[in-house]
Amino acid sequence: MSNWKELLTSAATTAEAGFDRLKEKLFGRMDADKPYRIVYYRGFGSPSAVWLKGRVLRERDLSTPSDRDTYWNNLLATYQRFETDEVPGVTVRVDAFGQRHTTVTDEEGYFELTINPPNDLPPGWVWFPVTYSLDGLTQPTTGEPVRKEGYLMISPPFSQFGVISDIDDTVLVTGATSLLQTARLTFLGNAYTRLPFAGVAAFYRALQSGPVTTLFNPIYYVSSSPWNLYDLLVDFFRIQGVPKGPILLRDLGLDPSLLSSQSHHTHKLAMIRKVLDVNTQLPFVLIGDSGQQDPEIYAQVVRENPGRIKAIYIRDVSTGQERDEAVNLLIQATRQFDVPMLLVADTVAAAEHAASLGLIDSDTLPEIRADRESDKG
Repeated sequence: MSNWKELLTSAATTAEAGFDRLKEKLFGRMDADKPYRIVYYRGFGSPSAVWLKGRVLRERDLSTPSDRDTYWNNLLATYQRFETDEVPGVTVRVDAFGQRHTTVTDEEGYFELTINPPNDLPPGWVWFPVTYSLDGLTQPTTGEPVRKEGYLMISPPFSQFGVISDIDDTVLVTGATSLLQTARLTFLGNAYTRLPFAGVAAFYRALQSGPVTTLFNPIYYVSSSPWNLYDLLVDFFRIQGVPKGPILLRDLGLDPSLLSSQSHHTHKLAMIRKVLDVNTQLPFVLIGDSGQQDPEIYAQVVRENPGRIKAIYIRDVSTGQERDEAVNLLIQATRQFDVPMLLVADTVAAAEHAASLGLIDSDTLPEIRADRESDKG
């Protein structure tokens, strides 16, 4: 089986490289006037380390979504997200905290680096500005510098805990257990037509505020969805009032990672480890669903990080008794580490337990219940 997978992934890698060369020959001249575009993904870290990631493409900005967009508008936008013209091997300059750093894009146009912030960060700040620019390149038609302004998040010293949340079927109704349902929502929907799980925005706002509303607890969103959907998720969170935070996705190019080391489980676990590694001072609350592997992944995180996980909330989206039994076994296993893992029917059940642990202000429960009813409507 392993030999079959190795042959398949090798063939896929060769095919993608050949396709990229053919596309360059056929469309290279036609695309000569396409503008450069720096896509930045919200960086995150702590006062000791910050992780940054982005991508350089040649394409125009996607149009702003509207609640009046047709299926055809949404399908075209999805095509534009996935038919990318990446720019490999270019130097990206990163200016943050009065410091300058450089890195180089890989063959898929991605860049990534970890920097150390200064020791004298302003107290109380959470979001810090960062500027990305391309060295030695200008926009083909205007000659202007290629630049992108962004922000990165640093968890402040007064945070009591962090939150790591899955996205699909945890925050966003996806139907991840149904390939057809997932495809329909992904390709034919937009940030306005996609639906949140009832009450999730108010619950996450309560977690971010904690039991004292002057606090700020950072929230990180981890998913195996491709980076191509990043803008859709940013718009969705903004429209639905879900707290802003770093969104950690994955590259789904035709390479060996597709069927081997970068599987759903491996990717999510790696991203969660990265969040924990740059926030060594924080314990965490984990939120996911029962549809895929969140309970298994979170149970492993508990084993690897004794004393750092305060609670786990798993939304019950599966219908089979066999799956419920498997999750209940994981619940018993995490209990040995004094970590409550709850299989909950809805957001309110999770919020009520979080209030009992002092993770959120109990006065926010009426708002969460009202938000649930509003979303259902």
